[in-house]
Amino acid sequence: MEPRSRRPDPDDIDLIITDPAWRRLVPRVEDIVRRAAKAAGMQGTIVLADNRMVRRLNAAHRGKNKPTNVLTYEEPAAEAILALGVVRTEAQAQKRRPAHHLAHLIVHAALHLQGEDHEHPGDARRMEMAESRILGSIGVPNPWKRA
Repeated sequence: MEPRSRRPDPDDIDLIITDPAWRRLVPRVEDIVRRAAKAAGMQGTIVLADNRMVRRLNAAHRGKNKPTNVLTYEEPAAEAILALGVVRTEAQAQKRRPAHHLAHLIVHAALHLQGEDHEHPGDARRMEMAESRILGSIGVPNPWKRA
């Protein structure tokens, strides 16, 4: 019996893992990324990279010569690029599971790509509420709830 190939899902994302350490940090990383992206309605590409790649992109496109947790690009196609070291450090500092923090950042990026922003307090609050609702739908604790 021949193995069946998976039919492409038009709502699926393209996932590129350029740093294999993501698989050590987050077991089943592919499943977590795809589940969070689908819950947030994201289409496009997600790149799980290292800090060096994100620092270079951040310097070139935003004039900030440091890595950030996630960069999003709307053109030429929707894309989110995450920095392993920053995500790991933030998860440790916030006492969160790396998988939960990764899911949060995927949802956060998806909302940015859908036009949401957090520049003003009201916008930030709406975005936080949307993130909490989406994360709750996939069983990830509210990142904004204070212990």
